[in-house]
Amino acid sequence: KSQGEAFESAKASAAAWFGRFMADHALVVSDASLDHSLVVSDASVDHSLVIGQEFPDVETCRRTLKDIAIALHFDLRIVKSDRSRFIAKCSKEGCPWRVHVAKCPGVPTFSIRTLHGVHTCEGVRNCHHQQASIGWVARSVEQRVRDNPQYKPKEILQDIRDQHGVAVSYMQAWRGKERSMAALHGTFEEGYRLLPGYCEQIRKTNPGSIASVFATGQENCFQRLFISFRASIYGFINACRPLLELDKAHLKGKYLGTLLCAAAVDADDALFPLAIAIVDTESDENWMWFMSELRKLLGVNTDNMPRLTILSERQSGIVEAVETHFPSASHGFCLRFISENFRDTFKNTKLVNIFWNAVYALTAVEFESKITEMIEISQDVIPWFKGFPPQLWAVAYFDGVRYGHFSLGVTELLYKWALECHELPIVQMMEHIRLQLTSWFDERRNMGMRWTSILVPSAEKRILEAIADAHCYQVLRANEIEFEIVSTERTNIVDIRSRVCSCRRWQLYGLPCAHAAAALISCGQNAHLFAEPCFTVASYRDTYSQMINPVPDKRHWKEPGEGAEGGGAKVDITIRPPKTRRPPGRPKKKVLRVENFKRPKRVVQCGRCHMLGHSQKKCTMQM
Repeated sequence: KSQGEAFESAKASAAAWFGRFMADHALVVSDASLDHSLVVSDASVDHSLVIGQEFPDVETCRRTLKDIAIALHFDLRIVKSDRSRFIAKCSKEGCPWRVHVAKCPGVPTFSIRTLHGVHTCEGVRNCHHQQASIGWVARSVEQRVRDNPQYKPKEILQDIRDQHGVAVSYMQAWRGKERSMAALHGTFEEGYRLLPGYCEQIRKTNPGSIASVFATGQENCFQRLFISFRASIYGFINACRPLLELDKAHLKGKYLGTLLCAAAVDADDALFPLAIAIVDTESDENWMWFMSELRKLLGVNTDNMPRLTILSERQSGIVEAVETHFPSASHGFCLRFISENFRDTFKNTKLVNIFWNAVYALTAVEFESKITEMIEISQDVIPWFKGFPPQLWAVAYFDGVRYGHFSLGVTELLYKWALECHELPIVQMMEHIRLQLTSWFDERRNMGMRWTSILVPSAEKRILEAIADAHCYQVLRANEIEFEIVSTERTNIVDIRSRVCSCRRWQLYGLPCAHAAAALISCGQNAHLFAEPCFTVASYRDTYSQMINPVPDKRHWKEPGEGAEGGGAKVDITIRPPKTRRPPGRPKKKVLRVENFKRPKRVVQCGRCHMLGHSQKKCTMQM
């Protein structure tokens, strides 16, 4: 009798402990007195075992029992597992919990034949659980990884601890995520193998697009990938301003690599990616190849369009490639790159402020006066200007037309793509980029159709500002096309036929300046009609008039060795990953501040006291 009372007391204590533990973890456990059923559930999943319950296969049975063991915090010991049966019991000695699952005759399913659903043990008292394997972690986080590929291992282990009361190591969380990513998107190796089929699908679904992959060596290791959609090619050639940005971002995935991009700017100053490439490593040779593909893409159209202006950080490989394939283009520095170099070299706020005034000076006279001011502060600026000639960045001397676009907007985009996609196989990375381009085209096409003005909003705003400033000028008309614009500061000459003003702002920015607006208003002309065509709503609509068509699911692609439909070429090459591999350890991060991508504000200088930071109207100094 005493033994029976002790057993009942121990049983009651265990049941009470389980009740408190499950209440703390938002779990509900059915009455443990039931001999043939045990129900465990949380807010989203209902775990239940009953005699006669069926499973599609033995693997599903294993996973279900693992989930229940983790939810109830007891260790599961597998007694027998083969093609016809699965037997498991609680690992604690003396605990009667046991389940026997056998294959149903004539069908692939398994069903529970016997079940002892009562636990008399105390279960797992710590947070570590043997059933919390890498595979279980992968299944647990699969949905979140699908929704957020940036889901971090430290977030995974914390969420698993909070939701399941189980502690897993950082390496378990990392490998679980890797396995989940491979299940969702395929492996990195599979991504390279699918590249020839992916390129064929792009050319097939988007006729006129360019998609090519190149391998190297006897093992056909990946070397280069180049993709440009016909919709982008058409939009750039027919409607964008003749301006291209070149930049790169290093990838940090399993096989590293570098993402290259050539991007234009649409009428409303938004970035317009033209061509994207992935190469095994950044090198002069790969930049030369990328620019040669870009030249082929544009073909004879570059002879019909205005002279190209190209902006980059002017690394030696890019400079040589541009000179080889676009010899007539004006190749200038990105002003963000130049300004950061100047700031880091001199670390003098006043000098940097004067430098920005020199950058945006419209005439050589204004520029040279600012250079003189800088030399008076520090003689060290002289050798710096020899290393960075003003002809490559200063508004007054640069021979290309940048239309007010001076810095690389593509840099931020590339680093964003590299961050979002570094854990995706290469095909999935390109699909992510294609989907974003498709979304941009759709959104901007719809937005352009809603505009009713002549010019896009950003150009409309600048024109209205010029018109507002034009009222303070005196206009003297010399003849039908030439006007003399008189102000308290200087006199400017405007030619409305040639669209030229002696201040040079009209020809440099592509929009009538205040002097031009004054001349046009005086002769009854609409200033909006004298903007460059690339700023019109019509051009904007033309830019996004073409569609980027979807690419079918990879299940419908040709495998290596299969022939293309209609007698086309075979997809007869198997691309293998490049030889480069990600080194062990945490990758270094290059921090890019968002403010670095914004155009720095032009520093105001007082006309009375000549101090920086305020205008003559707000000057408080006693004269």
